[in-house]
Amino acid sequence: MERKNNPYLPVWFSLVLIGGIILGIFLANRTGNFSFVSSDKDRLKEILNYVEDNYVDTLSRKKLELKAITGLLEKLDPHSVFISTDEFHEANDPLLGKFEGIGVQFRLESDTVTVISPVPGGPSEKLGIRAGDRIVKVDGQNIASIKISNNDVMRKLKGPKGTQVLVSIFRRGVKGLLDFNITRDVIPTYSLDVAYMPEPGIGYIRLNNFSATTFDEVHETLKTLRKDGLKQLILDLRGNGGGYLQAAIDVADEFLGNGKLIVYTEGMHHRKEVARATSRGLFENGELIILVDEGTASAAEIVSGAIQDHDRGMILGRRSFGKGLVQEQFDFKDGSALRLTVARYYTPTGRCIQKSYKDGLDTYNSDYYHRFVNGEFEHPDSIKFPDSLKYKTPKGRTVYGGGGIMPDVFIPLEKDSALLYYNQCINKGLVYQFAFDYTDRNRAQLLRFKNADRFIKGFVVNDATYNDFIKYARDKGVRHEGNDLSKSDHYVKTMLKAYIGRNILDNNGFFPILNTIDPGFLKAIELLKKGEAKF
Repeated sequence: MERKNNPYLPVWFSLVLIGGIILGIFLANRTGNFSFVSSDKDRLKEILNYVEDNYVDTLSRKKLELKAITGLLEKLDPHSVFISTDEFHEANDPLLGKFEGIGVQFRLESDTVTVISPVPGGPSEKLGIRAGDRIVKVDGQNIASIKISNNDVMRKLKGPKGTQVLVSIFRRGVKGLLDFNITRDVIPTYSLDVAYMPEPGIGYIRLNNFSATTFDEVHETLKTLRKDGLKQLILDLRGNGGGYLQAAIDVADEFLGNGKLIVYTEGMHHRKEVARATSRGLFENGELIILVDEGTASAAEIVSGAIQDHDRGMILGRRSFGKGLVQEQFDFKDGSALRLTVARYYTPTGRCIQKSYKDGLDTYNSDYYHRFVNGEFEHPDSIKFPDSLKYKTPKGRTVYGGGGIMPDVFIPLEKDSALLYYNQCINKGLVYQFAFDYTDRNRAQLLRFKNADRFIKGFVVNDATYNDFIKYARDKGVRHEGNDLSKSDHYVKTMLKAYIGRNILDNNGFFPILNTIDPGFLKAIELLKKGEAKF
């Protein structure tokens, strides 16, 4: 007998299926297990919604999203990061080469904001604010002796160009507070710390980062040094954490001949991009030494790697940081930003100098400690590179990838027993503090030194001042004792003079004095004078 199809059967099947799904979701919620039925694309959003609606404690959606984003990026690599709205200017201003504010360098001294120096040409200097002034109120609100942080001070003093802020200042020798109504302006920042000629024909340039203005700063400085007879150059990139890739390319171009490969980048979703030198370089032939250390990273390693791979110059110091990843920044409408690693960069010989991060962020960030414990800061032979990471330059020198730039000449970290007293004083901040207090008490006399040359030649840390320091250090728990204190005494006096010089003349009064006891700098001078930096 022929069976007749029930026209309502499909409808019944659908109702039973839907009912089963609803029952399944209900039972899953009752037992604490939830099965998402949304697409993979929406899963993260669904999870955030579910956590926000069902978590045992009250949650902020904004904080929840931030934790999710931060956790996601930390699992990718050490340099992909999310920058919150509050952190945006702090993270980006150094790269832009400018910020908007009142234009002072300051430090918190005895829980009070103390002006180290006003920025030349800035709004604070124009109104007469001086080094040594104490900022005790901002817009009538007390900020002294309240344990305010550096970031909080900057938030109060920075602001859009054209806006005003009322600053009340205590000045030594003046009764009452001085009020300054300051109109904020664009304040330039500089990546070039100092440039000078320590010896006839030898130039010295120190860079602290690679920002939007770095190339112009270096280019103009090289012009000036060439007029002064530049023949050999020391480029100091120690402690330089990097910055813009393009800035590194432009700086390297100053030292390499036309057509020379500087760097290339490549990533899964970013095609290979190659950067080559042009013919515009101002110092393509003179002897060149680059100083590096464990704080030299990223863009600074690009410059160092290009110079080393082309046998263009000598690298002195200790193994650099090892950051070979390239980030791009995506800005959000709320003022936050995402810096995502999109490519690796490679030096001309094909080296990727990125150190391993397979063991996690904590291990990656504690690399300095492991290098120190392993003796790498004192002995270069403690560093082992596999054969797969060895490369050859055109002239046959062996260079290494996979963990920073290995210098051609190793400069160990000084660990001399004759420097025990000096190291104790430096590590406790006693030299810096004494120099600050000395400058504060004697600022009027010190201001007779109108430039760095006069200060370097004319100022001496005399016996009376040094004896005052010894007593000050003893009161702070560091006794002036040991078998031979002559080297420590020389170093302490030199650093006292350097810090006093910085307090009145900024970096021009600091680095030329500091370098007289700097082993890396002194070795570079020695090699250049002997003609041993040639290839």
